[in-house]
Amino acid sequence: MSEASLQTGGQPPSKVGIAFMLILGALMAFTSLSTDIYLPAMPTMAVDLQGNAELTITGFLIGFAIAQLVWGPISDSIGRRIPLLIGMVLFAIGSAGCAMSQTMGQIVFWRVFQALGACTGPMLARAMVRDLFTRTQSAQALSTLTVIMAIAPIVGPLLGGQIIKFSTWHSIFWLLGIIGVLMFLSLQWLPETLPQQRRNKASILSAFTNYYNLLKNKEFMRYTLCVTLYYISAYAFITGSPFVYINYFHVESQHYGWLFSVNIVGVMIVSLKNRKLVRHYSLDSLLKVTTAISMFAMLVLAVSVKTGVGGIYIIVATVFVFFSMNGIIAASATAAALDEAKEIAGSASALIGSLQYGSGIVSSLLLAVFQDGTPWPMASVMVVFTIASAAMVMVKRV
Repeated sequence: MSEASLQTGGQPPSKVGIAFMLILGALMAFTSLSTDIYLPAMPTMAVDLQGNAELTITGFLIGFAIAQLVWGPISDSIGRRIPLLIGMVLFAIGSAGCAMSQTMGQIVFWRVFQALGACTGPMLARAMVRDLFTRTQSAQALSTLTVIMAIAPIVGPLLGGQIIKFSTWHSIFWLLGIIGVLMFLSLQWLPETLPQQRRNKASILSAFTNYYNLLKNKEFMRYTLCVTLYYISAYAFITGSPFVYINYFHVESQHYGWLFSVNIVGVMIVSLKNRKLVRHYSLDSLLKVTTAISMFAMLVLAVSVKTGVGGIYIIVATVFVFFSMNGIIAASATAAALDEAKEIAGSASALIGSLQYGSGIVSSLLLAVFQDGTPWPMASVMVVFTIASAAMVMVKRV
């Protein structure tokens, strides 16, 4: 597909080139890949580096959340490709720094640096979707991208588990560095989606006022908070599950990936279904149903963990239902929020991403503070914030 045709916007997702969608899917997978691939190694890292391994996730998410707020206005002013190219370079350097780290402080620092580049992937992929598509088409396209990006959370833990079995956790980060270089090379096939005439002509500094305007936009924030609160729950599982499954239930590290990956299969199936659902039902209706299902699943999880009934089987089953709903919640809430942002999609995508993925900071810190060696801290965080996410879509328009 030519760059000129892409810049016209409003084309159906099915008409966009396969290579284009594959690259965008890979860019959106950067966050998951950067964290999920070393989840099986976290207990080993905690011992080797004599520190709290959850802080490596916290550091990454801090850098990820803050950097997006800078890249968003920049991309609205100069386009999407240049920030992406710079981002891949930063990601590769940060990955190498992580691989060579010898202390917990060092790896947390390089995780922050790694995030400065990684954040450009999902943020600008979402912005490029908004550059091209309408509200409903954006939801379809984001659902398609979710299916593609879901490969990372499936392959990541499985691959990381095998690497830690035959090598050390350092090798995992060297692999991430190589992936960063390959993504940099693949960007030569990615066209610019924001033409000169649609770029923000104001200074980049003044463009930061867009965030203030977005924060005042009640509908934009309602959808954004829905997905943000949902992701606090999701990151509670991502951060806590290695210790729950491996340390508490004594699942072997190389098998942890299978238990983690089953959730992503649910995401892929529901994401494919969502491409059809958005043509027949409003985004608000879909969000109400899926957040309610997630809330019910987490209530069952909390009761099971508190009473000890069902053990690991109930955890696996309820978390599967919870994550499956992500196939609709993330795509629909993001598409609805971006539709409220109009011509500042880069800034809007940055704010959504900053809050969405920065929410993991809340999860990892809560688990680090309240960790008691049982699944209860993880379960309690998940149920509280899933209820809060559902409440956002129940709020009536004002």
